[in-house]
Amino acid sequence: MEDTTAPCSCASAEALPDNGSVFNSPITRRRFFSGMAAVTGTVLWASSGAERAGAATVGSISVGRGLGDMTGEPWGAGMNGYAVLEQSSIGLQRRQYARAFIFVDPATNERVVEVIADIGLMFQSIFLEVVRRLKAKYGDLYGAHNVLISATHTHVAPGGTSGHLMVDLTTLGFRPVTFEANVQGIVNAIVRAHEDIAPSELTLTKGQVVGGSVNRSKAAWEKNPQKDRDANPDGIDRNSITLHIFREGQSVGFINWFSVHATSMGHTYRHIGTDNKGYAAWATEEAMGVDHRHPESAPYVAAFAQASPGDQTPNLGLTPGSGPGKDDTSHARIMGERIMAAVDGSDTVEVTAGNQVRGTFQWVDCSNIQVDAKWTSDGKPGKTGPAILGAAFAASSQEDGGGEPMLGFNEGMRGGTPWVQALNKVTVPPEIMAIHAPKEMLLPLGYVEGMIQQVHPFYIHRIGGLTLISHGFEATITSGLRLRRVVAEALNVSLDSVVSQGYTNGYGHYVATPEEYSTQNYEGGATIFGRNELPAFQQVFDGLARALKNGDPVDHGKPAGDLTGMIPQSPSGNTWADFPPPGKKFGDILEAPSTVTAGETVTVKLVGANPNNNLRLGEGYFTVEKSDGTVVANDSSESTLITFANNMGQTTVTLDWNSTGYDPGTYTLRYKGDSRTMFGHLDEFEAVSTVQVL
Repeated sequence: MEDTTAPCSCASAEALPDNGSVFNSPITRRRFFSGMAAVTGTVLWASSGAERAGAATVGSISVGRGLGDMTGEPWGAGMNGYAVLEQSSIGLQRRQYARAFIFVDPATNERVVEVIADIGLMFQSIFLEVVRRLKAKYGDLYGAHNVLISATHTHVAPGGTSGHLMVDLTTLGFRPVTFEANVQGIVNAIVRAHEDIAPSELTLTKGQVVGGSVNRSKAAWEKNPQKDRDANPDGIDRNSITLHIFREGQSVGFINWFSVHATSMGHTYRHIGTDNKGYAAWATEEAMGVDHRHPESAPYVAAFAQASPGDQTPNLGLTPGSGPGKDDTSHARIMGERIMAAVDGSDTVEVTAGNQVRGTFQWVDCSNIQVDAKWTSDGKPGKTGPAILGAAFAASSQEDGGGEPMLGFNEGMRGGTPWVQALNKVTVPPEIMAIHAPKEMLLPLGYVEGMIQQVHPFYIHRIGGLTLISHGFEATITSGLRLRRVVAEALNVSLDSVVSQGYTNGYGHYVATPEEYSTQNYEGGATIFGRNELPAFQQVFDGLARALKNGDPVDHGKPAGDLTGMIPQSPSGNTWADFPPPGKKFGDILEAPSTVTAGETVTVKLVGANPNNNLRLGEGYFTVEKSDGTVVANDSSESTLITFANNMGQTTVTLDWNSTGYDPGTYTLRYKGDSRTMFGHLDEFEAVSTVQVL
């Protein structure tokens, strides 16, 4: 039997400690809490008879929430996103979390699981393993039909977890330790959400994010018809949609969808971080009383999900690192706080009343879809083809960074790569040219088994009056708009009540409109199934929506096999035996100040070991404590940073703690780690350093 009690009660604003730099920007503590208290939006579903001002009550639902630590290897792991081989982890800026929500129809017990994960990309390999473990625990209650795992798309999280070789090549192989951490963290979050299920109210709000993004492929966006451009003037989608969860009138969490890349932290940053989306989630939860060292007892869960960010960048100057901050972390923080500011938006959302949780899905071979003329841009029947990445993909997004400039590849707006285009004219068969032109075809990965995912799942779920469509692609704002329009029309619901989220249960690169595709900027070069990829997906979602509306059966299909378990492990992932320097033991302090002036950074160096020996999910490695033992900072705090350096099995750990905003007094910096013997045994050690802040 489900536990239908409400175990969570958030602390009041007055009772919360002032956690250093959580609110060191225009987003003040008072403003944040007043916004959370004043949310009135459109009520989707309520368990009580009371109505909120200006909104209608439309039913009842049960909701569960859960938080799980899913941090990967902070030493030597290649990161997903920029495809820069030199970008491997050297430390930890913030731990990664999975945030799970389970929505249950109390009349039918139908449910949908929504997980937002602090990860670069979501892969079929992770999704299928999570589903396998859930099935072992819950039977058929949760499965491929109702579990949605979506990535925030941070570019500074460890990778090496794909079951398709293309992505794992950029991280020099598979990393089983990070894979297990990601899977276990997601499963823990879902299990905690399952145990938290209780009657709840759902409210939908719409706001506008100010200064949160610009269009990095404006020339491509301008090729779209006027109707599309009018929907997002100047090529920016500022709309922020938030699904708020209340219990007995009190906010206990939310999911926010906003379109912007998590590329505030650049391709030279090598500490694990969660970028703007992850900062927003962490800061919100900290403000609402969450201790991230104990995710199992989080009283509040706040998730910031992706919508359609394909051509939206936080680098407002259209060059890498050109955000509003002075460095990577402040850029991410400021952007995160701008996203937070729109959560309590007051714009009206028209919602078609509904009182059910229901959905449908289908696995589709995207390499071979016959597209009806109704959906194509030229009004003629079309088709998709095997996955091919273009030269513009290899150029990477030159506004966000990444790629290898020495190779000489260019986006279309910078002239493209003529030698690839010339080669295509004599090497590419006419039928393939017709599907992929004018792409400068560089990597025909779809012809090599296991290189790239080509069979993808597509989902539509209705949660009361909200319609959520999910897929594994990076859609541009106009591609996302067209997908939403298709589903809204087929279901006869308002466009504002339809949310499209990518990066879900797999990864298939980009979706550009046919018009954007013609420019062959980065997004078009990474639209792997050809010019008609978006029309094909519109056709798929139209079919699913009509089946859902009419109650028609759907052939769900099945996933294609991948290379999980067959991809060689990354050589940098090999564990080593740990050795302290001569005359030292693990945990010894090598350098540490005895006093600092308030506002200075405390730096402590100590004898450590490979942090990948034990990722310490949940509790973490590092704490800062007041003299009474109260923990005031940890691995995930904005004020801390952990850096690792290794030389022939000897590891030096550097702890940095910025004392800005903390009261004068005596503080203890504590680090816990695990050393590995020659025979693989792990021994825990602890390092302790005390500092006086004046």
